[in-house]
Amino acid sequence: MHPVLKLIAQRLALSVLLLLAASVLIFAGTMILPGDVAQSILGQSATPEALANLRAELGLNDPPVARYFAWLGGALHGDLGTALTNGRDIAESLGVRLKNTLFLAFWAALISVPLAILLGLIAVRYEGRWPDKAISGVTLASISIPEFLIGYLLMYFVAVKLGWFSSVAMINDSMTLGQKLNAIALPVMVLTLVVLAHMMRMTRAAILNVMQSAYIETAELKGLSGFDVIRKHAFPNAISPIVNVVMLNLAYLVVGVVVIEVVFVYPGMGQYLVDHVSKRDVPVVQACGLIFAAVYIGLNMIADIVSILANPRLRHPK
Repeated sequence: MHPVLKLIAQRLALSVLLLLAASVLIFAGTMILPGDVAQSILGQSATPEALANLRAELGLNDPPVARYFAWLGGALHGDLGTALTNGRDIAESLGVRLKNTLFLAFWAALISVPLAILLGLIAVRYEGRWPDKAISGVTLASISIPEFLIGYLLMYFVAVKLGWFSSVAMINDSMTLGQKLNAIALPVMVLTLVVLAHMMRMTRAAILNVMQSAYIETAELKGLSGFDVIRKHAFPNAISPIVNVVMLNLAYLVVGVVVIEVVFVYPGMGQYLVDHVSKRDVPVVQACGLIFAAVYIGLNMIADIVSILANPRLRHPK
């Protein structure tokens, strides 16, 4: 088998094992939580008979191993169960919420990824000079401030004081694309500032590491300009670590938006998860955790595969 295909197969198998291990941890973590699920649903005034009937209905009397495989089998068939608080199908509710989260993450990624790579190239081109110092200083400051604080600051100054955008990012299917973009402008700004800093700094570090190579010096001796050397020689050879950090930040945009969605009351998966954690709705928490884990592991798997394909030593083995 070709080395590239072998490594890709290994990454796929490892991702499946990691997702299986994550499902075990998610299920076990929700099972060992203190308190009684049936009691939290029915309240303190529930009778022992009502509690016993609900536990039997929810399968809480079954062994944990049997409950895990029943839950996992349902999840593999697209059945994530029913929410305990409202009786709605979790997969149907999550479909709308996941679409909203991906919509928010898409626009944040569309702005942050090209901008981060461009700023990283500029910082490398003017290494040690004022553009490099200014870009590094601003990105270091933005990555050091918690995202919820950035969100509240933007909400106060941009939404309240200037009145440019809405402070509450509520969207629905009846809104036009322009109305949706206006509604999510502030959370997109916050997410862009958060992930931009990390991607830019890693892009700069990866390209600077390549710039020490002998073939870069040869390209410079040929008379190529600084930007041509970076664009034609340094950037293509630094693409592997850049892809890895981009994919990690894309995973954060989907998985780590919980705080941002809560701050801006955005109807995404993060808000949905927080609402049902407070109500101790275990099936919803399990379903959200499994989807978040699948997205994170999947994007990391894609990053590994792209890195493998970008390695010329693996594409053309001797």
